Amino acid sequence: MASKKASNKRQRGAQKSCSNVFSMFEQSQIQEFKEAFGCIDQDRDGVIKKQDLKETYSQLGKLNVKDEELEEMLNEGKGPINFTVFLSLFGEKLNGTDPEDTILAAFKLFDPNGTGFVNKDEFRRLLMNQADKFTSEEVDQAFALAPIDPTGNIDYKSLCYIITHGDEKEES
Repeated sequence: MASKKASNKRQRGAQKSCSNVFSMFEQSQIQEFKEAFGCIDQDRDGVIKKQDLKETYSQLGKLNVKDEELEEMLNEGKGPINFTVFLSLFGEKLNGTDPEDTILAAFKLFDPNGTGFVNKDEFRRLLMNQADKFTSEEVDQAFALAPIDPTGNIDYKSLCYIITHGDEKEES
């Protein structure tokens, strides 16, 4: 009984940490994810474990899945994979948002002195002339959320937080 209690406590903790994940999807999408979760959660205990993944792969005809591969999948959840964690993992994958440290590392390339800021005008020029070439409207839209100081510098650490966690002003 004690282990079931501890398991429930872990599930609640995992659920609490990503509770607004449900706002990322339409109700019909959430229902589809619930069905997929139910197919993977072979023992119907509300948590996807290694054995559940093994059985799911087996049903799909893949019998020789390495334990390391399964453990790697489970470790993406950073704890027990209940439905909320499952949904947040898909949300991250589908929304294509890189982890905060990856985005910070990209900004640091434009900040050789490590000030935590990049010049708005120089960054605009780069966004419009390099790689995927943003349009002027796309840059304006991106800068609308960016914390820009009076001297025209973007606080990219705050911007990274907004990109990965959302803007508090939007939510209130």
